[in-house]
Amino acid sequence: MARSSSFTRRALLAALAASPALARAAAPPIEHLQRRALAFPADFGAHPEEARVEWWYITGALEDAAAKGGRDGFGEAFGFGEAFGFQVTFFRSRTDVPADQPSRFAAKQLVFAHAAVTDLGARRLRHDQRVARAGFGIAEAARGDTEVRLHDWTLARRDGIYRSTIRSEAAGFAFELAIAPTQAPLRQGEAGWSRKGPLPDEASLYYSEPQLAVSGRLALDQGRPRAVTGRAWLDHEWSDAYLAPEAAGWDWIGMNLDDGSALMAFRMRRRTPLANSEVALWAGGSFRIKGGEAVRNFAPGEVRFEPLRDWRSPASQASYPVAWRITTPAGVFEVRARLDDQELDSRASTGAIYWEGLSDLLDANGRRVGAGYLEMTGYAGVLRVG
Repeated sequence: MARSSSFTRRALLAALAASPALARAAAPPIEHLQRRALAFPADFGAHPEEARVEWWYITGALEDAAAKGGRDGFGEAFGFGEAFGFQVTFFRSRTDVPADQPSRFAAKQLVFAHAAVTDLGARRLRHDQRVARAGFGIAEAARGDTEVRLHDWTLARRDGIYRSTIRSEAAGFAFELAIAPTQAPLRQGEAGWSRKGPLPDEASLYYSEPQLAVSGRLALDQGRPRAVTGRAWLDHEWSDAYLAPEAAGWDWIGMNLDDGSALMAFRMRRRTPLANSEVALWAGGSFRIKGGEAVRNFAPGEVRFEPLRDWRSPASQASYPVAWRITTPAGVFEVRARLDDQELDSRASTGAIYWEGLSDLLDANGRRVGAGYLEMTGYAGVLRVG
C-alpha cells in the first residue's frame, strides 16, 4: 500500500512501538546485535537473522544537467540552475513471528520504503511511502548484496553501482538514478560498531558511502523527465537497540564537502536536560579527508550542536533549529537548511513528525564548503521505542 507521508530511517523504530498496525514488530529481540568486523560485499546485503531493524538510506543534491551548462565542479554550480534534494530509503524489520512458522503467509519480515524530492524552485517538499510484508515477489530485502524492492520501487547494486527507480503518482514525482561510489565504504564508529547511547548494546553496525556520483532522470507532475547530476550519501545500518530510553530524539548530518571530504555528526538528545542544561545524551561522528583514506572518528565529548535559528511549522507547531553551529575535531561548521519547510508528517502510520532535508554546510568564515542532509527527530513529541 502507499501513503503520502514518509518515514525517517530511525523513526521506523518508533513506528514499531507506536503503530497498532505494526505492533507485532515491536517485540524485544531474542539476542542482542554482536560487535564484529564488517565484510564486503556480503554486508551490502540484508541481515534478517542478525538484527531486528535495518535500513538503506540515500540522500543527495541534484541539479538540472542542462541548467548546469557544463560548468566545472558541482559545488560551484549548485544553486545557479534548478536544484533539488532527494532521498530514498528502504527498511527491513523482523517481526515476532517465529522463524520456524511454516506458513508462507506469516509476516516474518516487513519491508518499508519512502522517497522524497525537495523542489527548491517551487519551494516544495514531495514525499510518499509504502509498506508490505516480505515475500510473494512484492517486497524483498536480499542477502549478499544490496537488492531491496517494494512493488515497483527498487534499489539494487550491480557491478558496484547502485540503481534506484521510484515513481509516485500521488506525490507527483519520479526518478531513475545511477549512484556510483567514488570512495571505499566508511566504517562508522569503531570499525563499524557505532555507539548510540551510554549502554554497550545501544549501538548499530553502520557504514556510509559518501561522495557518491549521481546521474539520471527526474520528472515532476507528469512532466518530461529532465537529466540530472549530483552527489549523494548512503547510510546502511542494522540494530536491535538504537534509541536509549532516556532519549527524546536526535540530530544528524551527512555532508559531502566540495573538496571531496565527508563529514558525519550526530547527537542523541535527552528527554530532560541536566541541571547544567546539557542536552546531549550521546554524540559521535567522523570526518574523512579528501582522497578517502584517513578517517577521524569523534568521541561523544568532541561533538557539540548549537542551534542558531528556529523555524516553527504551521502544520504541527513544532519548532526546529534549521540553522546550526556544529563543533567537531575537524573544525567548526554551520549548517543551513535550503528550505525551512522540510517537515514530514507520518502520524497516519508511524505516529512521528520529524524534519529531514537538504542543507548547506559552511565553514567558520561563512564560506559554503558542501551540502547534504540534516535530520531532526523528537521535536514534535518524544519518540517511544520498545
